[in-house]
Amino acid sequence: MNQIANTVLQGLLEAIKSDSLVLPTLPEVALQIREIAEDPEADLDQLAAVIVNDAGMTARIIKIANSPLLRAPKKIEDLKMALMRLGIEYTCNIATGLAMEQMFQATSDIVDKRLRDTWSRSGEIAGISHVLCKHFTNLRPDQATLAGLIHRIGVLPILTYAEENPSLLRDSFTLDKVIEALHSRIGDQILEKWEFPEPLRKIPSQYKQFDRQLESTDYADVVTVAMLQSYMGTSHPMGQVDYSKVTSFARLGLNPDVQDEQIEDLSEEVEAAVQLMS
Repeated sequence: MNQIANTVLQGLLEAIKSDSLVLPTLPEVALQIREIAEDPEADLDQLAAVIVNDAGMTARIIKIANSPLLRAPKKIEDLKMALMRLGIEYTCNIATGLAMEQMFQATSDIVDKRLRDTWSRSGEIAGISHVLCKHFTNLRPDQATLAGLIHRIGVLPILTYAEENPSLLRDSFTLDKVIEALHSRIGDQILEKWEFPEPLRKIPSQYKQFDRQLESTDYADVVTVAMLQSYMGTSHPMGQVDYSKVTSFARLGLNPDVQDEQIEDLSEEVEAAVQLMS
């Protein structure tokens, strides 16, 4: 790592240590939605009252309820019907993810492009995670979708920092190094601050730990395999990983040598899931 990268790295590490790094806050609508999710007395009317104020989110929720992924017996045309179809937990997880999209924007063109690219890739991985979770685990597909969306959430404050330090923006290679060195650690901090469910809080630091040893599969496993699937066949470093050394495949019941064939059978479903999150 070069001198600039080391300097920036030390600056960010000091900010993390002193608790002075400005971590992003969830959009208000996401905070309200998660509050409802945690209230055992909450009902669909309360959830509808929050979501209906956001026309874009309302349309996306109805679209998701009508998705072939959920095989609705008849076309759903209003928010209340969509919420009845999806349920409170499913809606809250998906709506939280959708609300986060507005955070991945910036005033600087360079940073804005990087944020949008990060969100786009996360959406793709979230869609693949949904399908993998549904077919190869007993975990919740909605939770797996949210796990895919937040696995690189730590990139946000790093790019905000870069926007305030233009010299870093001019050196794309250095910025990439800093992001890869720190986004996982910062991501865990953000999810702890947001009080996300315990099974999701360590996703940023676990999804690239390819040699993890566990008794049963977890959401990080799902994101790991989804991420590798997303980069398969590309020149990206994640496209060059030796799958035989990635323990997540076995926990999902996938053979690393033929897993692309197993997932290939689900390609239409994966495509539908990815489209929903884009």
